[in-house]
Amino acid sequence: MAVRRIVLGLLAAALTCGLAACTEDPGPPPNPVVQPGKPGEANRTLSPDEISSGVPAVPPNAADFGYAENMINHHQQAVDMTALAETRAQDASVKGLAARIGDTQEPEIGAMNAWLERNGKPRVDPHHSAHAGHHAAMPGMATPEQMDQLRAATGADFDKLFLQLMIRHHEGAIAMANGVQQDGIDVRVQEMADNIVAEQSDEIRRMRTMLGV
Repeated sequence: MAVRRIVLGLLAAALTCGLAACTEDPGPPPNPVVQPGKPGEANRTLSPDEISSGVPAVPPNAADFGYAENMINHHQQAVDMTALAETRAQDASVKGLAARIGDTQEPEIGAMNAWLERNGKPRVDPHHSAHAGHHAAMPGMATPEQMDQLRAATGADFDKLFLQLMIRHHEGAIAMANGVQQDGIDVRVQEMADNIVAEQSDEIRRMRTMLGV
């Protein structure tokens, strides 16, 4: 009899716990995810199915793809410029800034290539790319002659030319990011563009301070 009372007690406890679980407050609904609209169109909120599938409701447009492909090449030139600073720069602050820029932009190249692959486009090899020679289409890019001058410079001359060229290079990157913020529609591309505007605006201020302008 005692055993039976114990068993019945356990069953009652289990039933009580089960009912409590069933009536438990599910909590607040998840925050809505907003998909930016096309230029001139309103944004829209994604459905739960669209969010859980991980598939964008609206595919990237030409502005998104063009931005990623061009910015990979734009970033690569900045990485190449920063690599020169290690052996040519005189000022330790210039060397430190160059290292920071290289350490930031190299992973961003990888992130943009990964995004291209996820969206059915080939990766861009900035050293063997049809886009790499289109300097005129990418604002702020140093010309081949300017890159030769930078490679030939050392010491204080290198520091000054590096800062001048990199300020112009950053200004070009910000212009490109602003363009895709206006014309692109992909959420991930918008996030990358936002990051570039923020980080490179800060670096421009630092470089101008170093130049005394």
